[in-house]
Amino acid sequence: MSSVIAATRFSVLDRSRTREGGTNAQALRDTVRLARDLEGLGYHRFWVSEHHGVPGVAGSAPTVLAAAVASATDTIRVGTGGVMLPNHQPLIVAEQFGVLESLFPGRIDMGLGRSVGFTDGVRKALGRGKDDADDFAVQLDELLGWFRGTSPTGVHARPAEGLTVPPFVLAMGEGAAIAARAGLPMVIGDLRSRERMQRGIDHYRAHFRPSPWAREPYVVISGTVAVAATPQEARRLLIPEAWAMAYSRTHGTFPPLPPAERVEGLAMTDKERGFYEAGLAGHIAGTEEQVAHELETVLKETAAQEVLVTTSTFDREALLDSFRRLATITSG
Repeated sequence: MSSVIAATRFSVLDRSRTREGGTNAQALRDTVRLARDLEGLGYHRFWVSEHHGVPGVAGSAPTVLAAAVASATDTIRVGTGGVMLPNHQPLIVAEQFGVLESLFPGRIDMGLGRSVGFTDGVRKALGRGKDDADDFAVQLDELLGWFRGTSPTGVHARPAEGLTVPPFVLAMGEGAAIAARAGLPMVIGDLRSRERMQRGIDHYRAHFRPSPWAREPYVVISGTVAVAATPQEARRLLIPEAWAMAYSRTHGTFPPLPPAERVEGLAMTDKERGFYEAGLAGHIAGTEEQVAHELETVLKETAAQEVLVTTSTFDREALLDSFRRLATITSG
């Protein structure tokens, strides 16, 4: 195993993707089961996501799901990738993470994003607009203030005040600059846009201000990593998500994951085919040897301390096999 891979932490973000023929309940239980499996394989963190009104994603309440994951595991760190702060009052978020940290001390991460919803309908239902994302930096400062007990309101966040829950900023758009100014660890993706990702990392490191939360920059790179016995099998792992993304771009809604064999038999329009092929490109996918080489390359380029793997596919057993194979690469 390469020394750069050996020095890197590997973690997983699971978005509780629904599958054709399956239910939301199954998707959520699959998430909890996957967390237990990955704990046994030695992964560092397991994070869950926040999506609203999306047919293909069951994970809409990340702190609730994180509680279920943490209660079903023993050692793996558990967190959110992320709680979308513009959708919530910072006090409520602080209280929720305070409860999680109190119940599962030393295991909880607070990943925070600035998205305000996938569609106009979702944003309206949440009582939010696109411009609310612009207030993320202010909301972030307020949220961290609840843990430090510095709110000018005189109110105290119970049980959050005085607790240390590591915060991470999901760097989309302005996120890298916000993470640097706040002195927080940063999660940045995706691996398909290496140049853009590198620009964000360079900006973050150049402008980082040490804080009580982090003395030095901490970079987590995120994206899809698929490992299989052959390059062809690894590529098949990518097919369901690539088609779901193509479908969302052409139909305006993000669907449950289909089986790879159904996608391979579809007649696609030129526009669908273009999005689909683009969705298959640029990921880290292949055999153990190929993936190890690609990981070593990107880790040397970025000097990231951690990789957050975001792979989703229809076949749960094939997905778990991919994580097993990746674990053999990262653990030697």
